[in-house]
Amino acid sequence: MADSVLLIDDDVDVLRAIGNAFERLGYEVTRELSGEAGLATFDRQRPEVVILDLRLPGMDGMEVLEALRKRGAAVILLTGQSDVETAVRAMQLGAENFLTKPVDITHLAAAAARVADKVRLRRVNETLLHGPSGRGLESLGSSGQMQDFAHQVSLLAQSDRTTVLLTGESGTGKGWVARMIHDLSPRAKEAFVEVNAAGLTSTFLDSELFGHEKGAFTDAKDRKQGLFEIADRGTIFLDEIGDLVPELQPKLLKVLETKTFRRLGGTRELTVDVRLIAATNRNLQAEVERGRFREDLYYRLSVMPLMLPAVRDRTREDRMSLVNRILSDLRKELPDGPPALSSEVVERLLAYPWPGNVREMRNVLERALILGRGQLAVSVEHLPGEFRARPGVGDRRHTPLSLDDLERQHIDRTLKHHGGNRTRAAAELGISRATLINKIKRYNLTP
Repeated sequence: MADSVLLIDDDVDVLRAIGNAFERLGYEVTRELSGEAGLATFDRQRPEVVILDLRLPGMDGMEVLEALRKRGAAVILLTGQSDVETAVRAMQLGAENFLTKPVDITHLAAAAARVADKVRLRRVNETLLHGPSGRGLESLGSSGQMQDFAHQVSLLAQSDRTTVLLTGESGTGKGWVARMIHDLSPRAKEAFVEVNAAGLTSTFLDSELFGHEKGAFTDAKDRKQGLFEIADRGTIFLDEIGDLVPELQPKLLKVLETKTFRRLGGTRELTVDVRLIAATNRNLQAEVERGRFREDLYYRLSVMPLMLPAVRDRTREDRMSLVNRILSDLRKELPDGPPALSSEVVERLLAYPWPGNVREMRNVLERALILGRGQLAVSVEHLPGEFRARPGVGDRRHTPLSLDDLERQHIDRTLKHHGGNRTRAAAELGISRATLINKIKRYNLTP
């Protein structure tokens, strides 16, 4: 994917000459005539490299440099012969390099390439530092079922150009597995970008995935890079792909087949090297038969399908491994929570059917650690009401319920608890607001 450069200089001829040279080298170039305009453009576009003239009207170059450095920009300075002493001081403030005018384009291009590589590496490291961390495959569980699953994850991680389709019920941890595949792959040092396809309009999602050119639609006041560009050489995780609007399905198919696409409103073909991991809780084959999902896209996605089992379908040992993994993560965020679970709590956690799967389990355990602060162990009173009734006490009659019935009741109770507030209910359930709205419609609930 082309690197981007922002030129800030009050000389139109300089902007034209340098900009044209960089465009011939494959860069995406933006030009600004003042420091104020340059700062505003940097905030919108976040280019890899800024080439800044020290002599500017309004804000001078040193002021602009300081403001850019506070934003984390990588800056190359252009100076006149008499500005060298000032440029040296600017280097002490964090400028990457300086060149005197008239500038040698070959030297400038070489300096810009080094700076762009440095920025790209820094951004990747930031993504790895602040993004969700991968964990060992052993944390998936010890049963034969989960060991086989772990083996498949390992194989997929090494096949880093193969598209992966993760399926399974909502909340089973598809995003976590996607991140694990990335972290174990040769792409691990590159970006991992996540986007949810549910509940977004065609234009907005098109812009998010593929970017847009200035003027592509009413609010498109500047060019914008899409997530496929940002994820170049890395991985993009497209969640809830079963909800992908029909208008974008051919465009996604083209990216998968040719690695090329156009920005919204653009005419130039862009090329990326991105590994796609998609996820859905829908039956895509059934969606194809209903005419809601392209058959050719379905087959392109399902080269390597991987189904995550629901929590209730995992062995007792695997569920215990899952509880321990979640607690290990949560204790980093809540170090003052109880260090242990009482034996009664463990039994009730392992006996519960978990209709919300891993998301629900995480929410329950996080709530318990918060309520149990200062205690030696999480006890039953720290759990939600559905865990407190003693097993085997009271009405022993069995009322058959389908999984859909159970999920409907659970969502209905959660909505009532939050007074119909969908945002808070979605947060407690561990699902997006858009997914909750879809389920409300599906089950014909009245919040």
